[in-house]
Amino acid sequence: MKKGIDVSTFQGDIDWEKVKKGGTEFAIIRGGYGRYEKDEKFEKNYKNAKNAGVSVGVYHYSYANTVEKARQEAQFCLSYLKGKKLEYPVAFDIEDKSLLPLSKKLLTDITYAFCDEIEKHGYYVCIYSYKAFLNDKLDMKKLSKFDVWVAQWNDVCTYNGNYGMWQYSDNGRISGISGRTDLDKAYRDYPKIMRENGLNGYKKSNKSEYEKGDEITLKNTPVYVSSTAKSPAAKITGKYYIYDGIKINGRYRITNSKRNVGRKPMINYVTGWIDKK
Repeated sequence: MKKGIDVSTFQGDIDWEKVKKGGTEFAIIRGGYGRYEKDEKFEKNYKNAKNAGVSVGVYHYSYANTVEKARQEAQFCLSYLKGKKLEYPVAFDIEDKSLLPLSKKLLTDITYAFCDEIEKHGYYVCIYSYKAFLNDKLDMKKLSKFDVWVAQWNDVCTYNGNYGMWQYSDNGRISGISGRTDLDKAYRDYPKIMRENGLNGYKKSNKSEYEKGDEITLKNTPVYVSSTAKSPAAKITGKYYIYDGIKINGRYRITNSKRNVGRKPMINYVTGWIDKK
């Protein structure tokens, strides 16, 4: 289980370094809403969250009341995702009160249209809504191919369907953010899913060598104080970056932040050495 938040322009200016240091592991950031409106903080939030080492996903808030409008929203969403890498899903946020009068069949068709369009372009998509909407307004059997992010502000999640993420509070207090913030839990290893399957801007890679700035994910990996040390100083887990791309004795220097790649003096920014394997 990973701890996360979801944010939009309503959270104002976020200090993502503090968010990361406070233990938040991922953030689902609002990219846009409707067919034309981009969240004014999206680009800033995406850039600063990634630089701080917080894994990122995106959600799109929908007002689509026809299948055609859902496809248009999907195309708009794809336009602002272009060139970005996401470790977490692209979520279709369907919950707006204006949609409640629509039939279950139409809402299901709208949801399928958006999600299918996003998925066809190489993204891992999920459906976000609150428990009652998922149960009563959508035919989840017809949408079973898509992951679910369920909102239920409670001590336990009582949604009976399959889900990968749970938004369990709208009243979180997070260092680096003024005011309240939604809190989430993720139960799948989404970063691994994206990288191993070449999704969300990632490409499958069988690289024989690594380059300066390459992002790597480590799990209980031995780290050494030099290229020649025989015994590891520790074992580390998390997201790291290749410091300079120079391999010595089969090892690379790594650093724990993208902004520290290649920075001098080296002693201040290199976490250690890891074996290429």
